[in-house]
Amino acid sequence: MEIILYVLIGLAVGVVIGRFLLRKLLKSQEIAAQNKVKKILKDAESKSEILKKEKLLEAKDHFLKLKAEHEQDVNSKNNTINQRENTLKQKEQSLNQKLENMNRKEQELDTARKNLEKQTEVAQKKQEEVDAIKNQHITQLESIAGLSADEAKNQLVDSLREEARTKAMSQIKDIVDEAKLTASKEAKKVVIQTIQRTATESAIENTVSIFNIESDEIKGRVIGREGRNIRALEAATGIEIIVDDTPEAIILSGFDPVRREIARLALHRLVTDGRIHPARIEEVVAKTKKQIEDEIVEIGERTVIDLGIHGLHPELIRMVGRMRYRSSYGQNLLQHSREVANFCATMAAELGLNVKMAKRAGLLHDIGKVPDDNPELPHAILGMQLAEKYKEHPEVCNAIGAHHDEIEMTSMISPIIQACDAISGARPGARREVVESYIKRLKDLEALALSYPGVEKTFAIQAGRELRVVVESERISDAASEILAADISNRIQTEMTYPGQIKVTVIRETRSVSYAK
Repeated sequence: MEIILYVLIGLAVGVVIGRFLLRKLLKSQEIAAQNKVKKILKDAESKSEILKKEKLLEAKDHFLKLKAEHEQDVNSKNNTINQRENTLKQKEQSLNQKLENMNRKEQELDTARKNLEKQTEVAQKKQEEVDAIKNQHITQLESIAGLSADEAKNQLVDSLREEARTKAMSQIKDIVDEAKLTASKEAKKVVIQTIQRTATESAIENTVSIFNIESDEIKGRVIGREGRNIRALEAATGIEIIVDDTPEAIILSGFDPVRREIARLALHRLVTDGRIHPARIEEVVAKTKKQIEDEIVEIGERTVIDLGIHGLHPELIRMVGRMRYRSSYGQNLLQHSREVANFCATMAAELGLNVKMAKRAGLLHDIGKVPDDNPELPHAILGMQLAEKYKEHPEVCNAIGAHHDEIEMTSMISPIIQACDAISGARPGARREVVESYIKRLKDLEALALSYPGVEKTFAIQAGRELRVVVESERISDAASEILAADISNRIQTEMTYPGQIKVTVIRETRSVSYAK
């Protein structure tokens, strides 16, 4: 029993001591947790203060930056306003000076008017005195001669009439001979007056267009990876794209102005849009070609409106627009035709002929140079056939066909067209004789390569020093491409005359297309 009692007492003491120790342990843990929480809160407060200071500094920097930009804009606007104020002050001073000059001239005119009135009064008085003296003398002469003034006048007129008739008969032959001698001089005078009354430019067009870019970084995007973009653009337009060290510029080279304009507009769209890859290039070039066709019609309509020509067939209007992209010996064909139309109108007015018909024939005289097809006919005959097809007046058709003496002239307008065509082409700087043969050589070069089976497109570039031939990959293999390049080179050597050497490049491209649905 004692042992049990001791055990129970020990257990009770152990329980009391255990509870005491547990309570003490929990209290220490609670104090440690409170300290930890205080430390976390203190760290958070310090970090929030640091973050707050950083945000305040950033906001302050941004405010200072905005303030500097605003001050710069204000200074720029103030400078612009000051410049405008100076300009307005100068204009005001100029106007004041002109006003002073006008007031001075007005005073001078008033003084001159008063002097003129005084002189007029004096002249009227003197005229009255002269008339009185003249009447007195006539009365004295009538009394001396025994004839009245009317009788004397009649006798004098009869005698002068007989004398004039005799002299006129003798001078008719001299007048006719003099007219024959002066006819050539008068014709030259009409031509000179026509030239002097029509002001034209004397510059000729070239074969290069410059495409300006904002930065040289765009050049890399235009070239593309391994040059695929620039090759696709050249293949689609037929224009050589030259990307060299020229700052902020890309050079478009080609003899065909229509192709150059298509390449320029397409490149502008691609650079503006930012998406430059072969598929996009072909899409943009196709849209640009459609735009150029619409622009050709618009140019033709604007031209006939400017010249005051009405009732022209829509197809002829389209051909007039195509003249904008055609040159004759280096002279723009549309500009040349407008000049000839104005020359013809002036010359017809001087000679008393139909001005509107002469202007119409002058505009259409070279219409045979811009048909869609290219038949083997002189351009004058072809133009006459087109004019007859679209129901133009017979005199206009004859003037078109006869302006190079291919047919006989049957109206007075025909020689005027011929003369005005010579005037427009003969003025200094208007034409370049080698351009026509140069363009024909390039077209013959392209036609020669296009005659081979399997050839899809041909482009003569670099002023005819290189010929690029695009072939169909399904019909021409890689080995056949080498043979084709050699055959074209040998044929060019034997059939054509050209300076230097011509590089023949055969391009074969294989495309694999699939659609994910």
